[in-house]
Amino acid sequence: MSKIFDQVGASITNHGKNFVALYKIHIDAAQRTEKIHNGRNVRLVGEGCFEDRFAHSLLCALPLKKGMSEADRVIKFTGGYIRFVNEKAAEEKAQADPDEDTDGDTASRFTAFLLRYLLQAFQAKDKNIRYRTLQTVAEMVSHLGEIDEDLYEELRAALLDRMERDREASVRLQATISVAKLCGAEDPSVVEAGESGLTKLQETLVVDSAQEVRRAALLNLPMDGKTLPLILDRTRDTDDMNRKLVYNAVLEANVTQGNTEIIGLTHPRTLTIAQRELIVENGLGDRVPAVRAAAASLIARWVETENSGVLALLKLFDLANGAVAADALLSVFTTNETIFDNLVFGDDYWVNLTPESAFLARVFVDHCKATKDEVRLEAALPVVTALAFRIQDAYNKLLEDNDITAEERLLGSIKRNDKEFVISELLKLAVNLDYTDEIGRRKMFQLVRDMLSRDALPQSLVASSLDVLRELTANERDLIRVVVEIIQELREDDEDGEEPAPDADAETNFGDTPATVKPPRLSLFQRPREELSDAQRKRTDHIDLKCLSMCAAMLERVNSTFEENLTLDGILGELILPSVRRDDVPLFREKAILCLGLCCLISTKIILSSIDYFMKNIPKEQGNIKIVLIMALFDLLMVHDAALSRTQGGSESRQKATQFLTELLDDNVDKKVLALLCMGISKLALNGMITDQNAVRKLVEMYVSPKTASNQELRQALTFSLPVYSYSSLQNQLTIVRIFIPVLLKASEVRKELDEDTEMVSSSRLSLMFLDWTDPFKLANEDKKVLCQLLNKLHIPDNIDDDDIKRFKLLISNLRERHPVRDATSKTAFNKFEVMIAKKFEKQLEGFDSEEYRKLESLQELFAFLDEIIPDDDDDEVIDIDVKRKGRKR
Repeated sequence: MSKIFDQVGASITNHGKNFVALYKIHIDAAQRTEKIHNGRNVRLVGEGCFEDRFAHSLLCALPLKKGMSEADRVIKFTGGYIRFVNEKAAEEKAQADPDEDTDGDTASRFTAFLLRYLLQAFQAKDKNIRYRTLQTVAEMVSHLGEIDEDLYEELRAALLDRMERDREASVRLQATISVAKLCGAEDPSVVEAGESGLTKLQETLVVDSAQEVRRAALLNLPMDGKTLPLILDRTRDTDDMNRKLVYNAVLEANVTQGNTEIIGLTHPRTLTIAQRELIVENGLGDRVPAVRAAAASLIARWVETENSGVLALLKLFDLANGAVAADALLSVFTTNETIFDNLVFGDDYWVNLTPESAFLARVFVDHCKATKDEVRLEAALPVVTALAFRIQDAYNKLLEDNDITAEERLLGSIKRNDKEFVISELLKLAVNLDYTDEIGRRKMFQLVRDMLSRDALPQSLVASSLDVLRELTANERDLIRVVVEIIQELREDDEDGEEPAPDADAETNFGDTPATVKPPRLSLFQRPREELSDAQRKRTDHIDLKCLSMCAAMLERVNSTFEENLTLDGILGELILPSVRRDDVPLFREKAILCLGLCCLISTKIILSSIDYFMKNIPKEQGNIKIVLIMALFDLLMVHDAALSRTQGGSESRQKATQFLTELLDDNVDKKVLALLCMGISKLALNGMITDQNAVRKLVEMYVSPKTASNQELRQALTFSLPVYSYSSLQNQLTIVRIFIPVLLKASEVRKELDEDTEMVSSSRLSLMFLDWTDPFKLANEDKKVLCQLLNKLHIPDNIDDDDIKRFKLLISNLRERHPVRDATSKTAFNKFEVMIAKKFEKQLEGFDSEEYRKLESLQELFAFLDEIIPDDDDDEVIDIDVKRKGRKR
């Protein structure tokens, strides 16, 4: 047996023949027995000797460290031999008489002995022994054959204990593999709730801190409807390899069942829309190229399983939120160029468009535009006039739905949404058209203008229509004028609701868009609301809401100032401000406040009054209106910082507003509001607009507070912004230093009042965070680092004038004395450069003395410059401490 173990430890190729050789020894030993108790019983002397010798040989491999191949091969041989003897026992049992009563065979007795022997080492103090023991069990556990139920329960309990409690990740990994293999043999009716191996495996996948343990759970967890959500959560795992394996080793492997065409658990038709979008969004949006490639491979596999190609794939996504579907489609274009090359958009393609075909055409055009593939782009895009007629035809069919009954409208809502989506995609496509054809341009302009002039136009199409209109107008001023005219037309509608007929002779030029002259009429919007009927109020509200949406979309697309477009004054006074004052319909106020905030971004005249209005109304409002008000105030402060400094009273208003926003942190419990406030205040602090250390202190307190533990948006924002704020300047780090003690004391007080079940950041972890934020080596000083690294790339001539080299040496010496570099990379580069100069010009710099050089008249100007440099403070000096390292014992 010793010879066999020597051979299997040296190479894995001889394991097969040594299985046979060891089995012969095992069978021969099993035949050696001894009768006891006057022949009534038999002692298995030979088996006992074989088991002891086998255990002794295996014991030699258990203390060996992880990574030693000899031990790995011995353990692999042990697991292989267990499989071999149990397969032999199964063959003999199949050939034996089924009525014959046996007390167990040699294989089961040997397996039980080895398991009990290994179970003794599960609690060993040596981590190597625990690792090798669990590794051996992991090799054996799939081939245990028939074992005693008590032994099985003992093994299962010991494995679960090691998987949960062992401090070594390598041991937990082997235990996880073993538990995963035992899951199939569990009886749900016997196992207690929460104690099943499958449940523990799911917990390990989610909470274990070691990436390799989570990886083992991921690859060995049985996939079903309950475990699939946990596996999909691993698409956001912190480890790159785990995220990659989710896609190529788990999801792609289960698209079909084996090599058959039967759909599997991760087939796109089996998954829900939310699951499909989660897979695509997390995979293609990953920061690691290997993960993105694995996700692209999975999507390509999905396309292969769909006989209808990409159109069938698009039906599996929610195209209304088209970003995910577009990413999936672009991935298919990249990974399978054959599909991209074979797409043809002939005249027949545009006749009966579906949401999927319209979406495909639009994404194809966007892709050609992004890759500058002008040949395919020209072949795919229809003529401007033809596309205008297609849009007009689709819009007319959409208007026909307005004449149907309410019941029919309810049944046909899905079809109506599809029609709106097709028009939206065609409008997005129209943005990329070539409008050098004047006839086509006029047709498209008149069509889009007429669509916007109708109050029946769905709000979902307003933004897309304005994008096309922006391409058709000469400049922003012309765009604003056209939109203002449309809004005035809608609000000057007559009492009976009859829309004015469009001017058939109106022509449009890039530089001159004619205004429509209308006879004066008594408008519904000019009469008091009390005089209007219920139907008239509903009509005016509907039109005003559409006008506000159009106004907001227009303001989002312009950058010119309010003062350059005087036509906006009428919209502000007649539409926006009256809607802001309305209290009966919250949606009106929300839209109007959004428009007012956008007006403030391009106007400097209404800054101070708007700040006062926002501050006055934020405490009163709730929900979306409050969020819009806060966002508007933050945007105003960020955009008009310089203007506020120049305006009389502007600095006081800015300080008052920032203090007001900081105080709101104490008064709000809404998660979205708190997250918005923290993000906005951190941006203002990072830009130097908030210098009050109390504001920074409140941000840190919010970050570590147990009340915000479930507010992931807030935590994620501050996880990024607080380190960036700290590393951006020395002054910011000093602010962090000053707030450390108050934050630590406040956290201690909060921790004392917490319930036992509530967790909070410990004092040690909080201190480590502050220590990291105040690390002087992490200050953003990339410019100096880059310049130091460039020094060694300079070409220094061999012959330099004595005065020039002395000047050079003086600059180097003063830099070292007055502004020494701090980080290791810059210091190494600078020292290397200084040594090179000293060696290369050793003779010219011999006897270098800065005091002697100071007396030279030619260097007076240089010394005057150097004397004006303020040296770094002594407190900022970094002292290098050389730690003596112990020599390695031999």
